[in-house]
Amino acid sequence: MDIIFLTGLIGSLILVSGAAWPNVGEAKHPVKSMKNWLFAIGGLVMLLYSFLGYQQGGPIFFVFLEVLVTLASLMMMLNLDDRIDAVVISIGSLGLIIWSLYLFQGYNTVIFILGLAGIGFGYAFNNGTLRRDVALTLGSILIAVFSYLEASWVFFWLNVFFALFSGYYLIKNLHRHKK
Repeated sequence: MDIIFLTGLIGSLILVSGAAWPNVGEAKHPVKSMKNWLFAIGGLVMLLYSFLGYQQGGPIFFVFLEVLVTLASLMMMLNLDDRIDAVVISIGSLGLIIWSLYLFQGYNTVIFILGLAGIGFGYAFNNGTLRRDVALTLGSILIAVFSYLEASWVFFWLNVFFALFSGYYLIKNLHRHKK
């Protein structure tokens, strides 16, 4: 097992732990939420993994994804208003989307772009909201599809599990809103 794979495995386990962590009680500030810390730390580790993978010939798109996740994590931890988060993430996503289109490598790129935007918004939106759960679930599904097409198995399995846990919380949140 090489250091790059180990980095991806550790980052994935941290992120999946964040996705699985229960939404118990609303923390007064995001820095007081274990779930948010797991997302932030896992995102940083995966940024390192994606960069190391790119240096070894992997797709640049995973670096883009993790740059956006890192930006979104920063926005989340700063606890800014969702409208500010949406503007910053939109601008960041738009920049990465334009860059991705410049590097366009087929329809896989479109799947990646949509997943990237979903994950970015999911990170930025407030914990426990329907829009966060929907964005994380759909974004993770699309990134899992892209990862499968690119044969990037660490990102594939990370996003499969992330989509499952996010989908679980989405269903719980929908049932809670129906009551």
